[in-house]
Amino acid sequence: MALSVPKAPGVSQMLKDGARMYSGLEEAVFRNISACKEFAQTMRSAYGPNGMNKMIINHIEKQFVTSDAGTIMRELDVEHPAAKLIVMASQMQDAEVGDGTNFVVVLAGALLESAEELLRLGITTAEISDGYEKALEKALEILPTLVSHKIEDYRNVEKVKEVLRTSIMSKQYGQEDFLNDLVSKACVSILPDEGTFNVDNIRICKILGSGLTKSEVVRGMVFKRFVEGDVTYAEKAKIVIFSCPVDIIQTETKGTVLIKSADELLSFSSGEESLLETQIKAIADTGVKVVVAGGKVGDMALHFLNKYGLMAVRLNSKFDLRRLSRSLNATVLPRITTPSQEELGYCDKVCIEELGDTTIVAFRNEGKDSRIATVVIRGATDNFMDDIERALDDAVNNFKCLTRDGRYLPGAGATEIELATQLSAYADTLPGLDQYAVRKFANALEVFPKALAENSGINGTDIVNQLYLAHNSEAGKTIGFDIEAEKASTIDTTKAKIFDLYQAKFWGLKYAVGAAATILKVDQIIMAKRAGGPKPRQAAGSDDES
Repeated sequence: MALSVPKAPGVSQMLKDGARMYSGLEEAVFRNISACKEFAQTMRSAYGPNGMNKMIINHIEKQFVTSDAGTIMRELDVEHPAAKLIVMASQMQDAEVGDGTNFVVVLAGALLESAEELLRLGITTAEISDGYEKALEKALEILPTLVSHKIEDYRNVEKVKEVLRTSIMSKQYGQEDFLNDLVSKACVSILPDEGTFNVDNIRICKILGSGLTKSEVVRGMVFKRFVEGDVTYAEKAKIVIFSCPVDIIQTETKGTVLIKSADELLSFSSGEESLLETQIKAIADTGVKVVVAGGKVGDMALHFLNKYGLMAVRLNSKFDLRRLSRSLNATVLPRITTPSQEELGYCDKVCIEELGDTTIVAFRNEGKDSRIATVVIRGATDNFMDDIERALDDAVNNFKCLTRDGRYLPGAGATEIELATQLSAYADTLPGLDQYAVRKFANALEVFPKALAENSGINGTDIVNQLYLAHNSEAGKTIGFDIEAEKASTIDTTKAKIFDLYQAKFWGLKYAVGAAATILKVDQIIMAKRAGGPKPRQAAGSDDES
């Protein structure tokens, strides 16, 4: 009989063998703070227009070169549980606003770094998290008073360009004016008269070759495909969309046909052919010029499509079929039938074009009722085009937010310094220990102008001092860091038209404080042994089936 070894008393005796537990300030809280600080420091160097790129090779050996925080976090696959909480907060920001993911990570890291200093002074985690929540409440109260710009008419392309420029500049510094022109025109062109703007209606098609300046906006959809038949051009076309293959219909059950003579064999195959021809002729008689199929187009079907002058396009993705049907106002039909006029879509022009060595099929709708716009990006490398796509994605999400709430705050670190100034004054009015946490919250906000300056090769402390000096006066509320200056200097963000989305700051503050307070309230980390895992290898020749 095997000797039973008793487990040590405490929590460990309740858990499986191999389970680990960390508790208390040193083991749990400081360990979590240290991991989050390291993670935030990594992301901080990617903040702002002059942020450094990260080169990431993910688990399937795909390489990414980008300064986009959302992409970096998605591909890093963070394992540490506390750092994961910050990543989740950042993902919530991405889902809510679509921009400002790095803001959440950098602020949460700065708040935890400040909390570590307070913990070493003997202030409890409960008092720190309460102080942070009070500071957040006050900051959200101050935020609406700092609004420096508002957009009422978001159908005006010039006004939209003014505010989208900053979000593109933070990803593609130097290319912002050209990209801003593309994305502003694309967004305003498909804005519905009623209902909300849908981000999915701006499609992006990346075609290798040429340069960025050859990129363009297409009203309609673009696919990197070739047409199936001989017809390559159709104008003012009625379009039918099938989600099934266009071919001789296969029976649902297996059957046996007994053929006794050559005549029977000929009449059998000609019967199939005439049935298919009748179907395609009926489709052509409704005025259809283009047939879009969700599956393969058979050789026999292709012959009849060419005979009746129909253009055939095959799309493998059911999502592309749905988007195309929405763009053309057509109904996707599940089987080959003669469509009614209500089920047909309409397009001004369907044609094939060559961009570089890539052939594309373009569905162009120049009318007002175009529901989808495609931005065709050209570039020398896939990595470059991916980065352009991320910048455009942020700008489109910004446009979506401004259609809901057109308020904008001063950018370039002006909002953060003004919040820090007012929160420091608020901390002096508090009687309890909360005041230390509120003051540290104000100090943590300095990290943004510092990061902008340091990533531009300028002393961060000098800039923060200059900004505080400017913000002491009532007229200096919109003064921010001048990123284009050769030495530490400030700029009026309203005149320079550097604006940050109000919604991005509002939700960013909420999510960052929520993540930091949650991490501070963790006093024990219990890591249970994973169930399952790889099974031990059996010895060769062992009989394990007996």
